[in-house]
Amino acid sequence: MLKLIKEIIKYRELIWALALKDLRVRYKRSFLGFFWALLHPMLMMVVYTIVFSTIFSRKIPNYAIFLVSALFPWTFFTQSLNYSISSIIGNSNLLKKVRIPKSVFPVSAVLSNMINFLLSLIPLALLILLYRFPFHQTLVFYPVQLLFLFVFSLGIGLFLTTVNVFFRDVSQIIQVVLRAWFYFTPIIYILDFIPTKYHIIFKCNPMYYIIDGFHQIVYYGMIPSTTSTIMSFIFCFASLLIGNFIFRRYQDTFIYYL
Repeated sequence: MLKLIKEIIKYRELIWALALKDLRVRYKRSFLGFFWALLHPMLMMVVYTIVFSTIFSRKIPNYAIFLVSALFPWTFFTQSLNYSISSIIGNSNLLKKVRIPKSVFPVSAVLSNMINFLLSLIPLALLILLYRFPFHQTLVFYPVQLLFLFVFSLGIGLFLTTVNVFFRDVSQIIQVVLRAWFYFTPIIYILDFIPTKYHIIFKCNPMYYIIDGFHQIVYYGMIPSTTSTIMSFIFCFASLLIGNFIFRRYQDTFIYYL
């Protein structure tokens, strides 16, 4: 863990450069360019709102705000994993030529999506203004919740990029897993809609606590509960600890599979 932090600090300029390069490549030859970082989450919000508002809007006032307060963080999480998975394989030529810590690639992949996510907060702010929804004082805790999400995404990303080097099917399997994970996370609904006897299953989901924190801060105007904060910290720390351990255990053998 300490070695990872030291590498991030020492190679921060390289990580930043790789993150910006990833964004430029992502929107290269795109007519709207970086505006897709604003347009994409808005289009997703419109689709999900149209589909689910008829079901949940009566029980969840200002449903669009409720939805996007969790949907945008979830999008950051899924995109971080999707780009992290291929971060080592996609930079195989550079790894074969330059001696640099391999961890900079998954870190830069998550960072580039963090930049993308921060841009998506502009549509969220505009939507809050459009609905005349209050900007709660609890928004000052938003960076803390965002840090939990970043660390958790990085930990899972380190694990997945390691496994993907040896088993290339991971990038396909994770799409199915993320789709199921989405519906097992209270993003489009509140947990009260689920029978009480099944709540324990949903609360075993690490993203339940992280997403609930975003709902509490943005939509309800409340500070996440102590239990939710502690569970978020535990899951984030555990994911980074395990992901970093597995990554470092096998990183020296990556070169033989690239």
